[in-house]
Amino acid sequence: MPQSKPTAEFERVILPHLNSAYNLARWLLKSEQDAQDVVHDAFLRAHRYFASFDGTDGRAWLLGIVRNACFSLLKTAKGQPIAANEELDLQTSPDTGPERKLILEEDLQALRSCIEALPPEYREVIVLRELEELSYKDISAAAALAIGTVMSRLNRARIRLESCLKGKGKEGGR
Repeated sequence: MPQSKPTAEFERVILPHLNSAYNLARWLLKSEQDAQDVVHDAFLRAHRYFASFDGTDGRAWLLGIVRNACFSLLKTAKGQPIAANEELDLQTSPDTGPERKLILEEDLQALRSCIEALPPEYREVIVLRELEELSYKDISAAAALAIGTVMSRLNRARIRLESCLKGKGKEGGR
């Protein structure tokens, strides 16, 4: 049986953003299982309300739905820390020595910890901008925030990350 036009259009416009949706949910909720559940529910909701989609940016529209679902869940229960984040995998050249690789792994773990320590509203904009590479305009649409608020939160998040990473560096003796 052939797919209906709305379902085919939904799959074309929204389905490619599954990984981005999961990545955002995982960072916001700090829980693999909660992220999977939220993304599943968000995709069902997106499908149900796809007729109201204005056709501009499917990624920002979907991430807005995921974001709202995450914050709703955070209001009712706290997420548990995630074990690892594949989006921040260590990418080194084959000729990287073991000492350098160890330093890079420590830096990566420090970055993960610092991102997880951010308040959700700062973690959200950092993930959307730096990991998902959304424009300020798209973050504004996804998070239902004014662009000035997005820029302000990004600035504050970056300052906190820098401060956190400097503190981690001192702890590590580097």
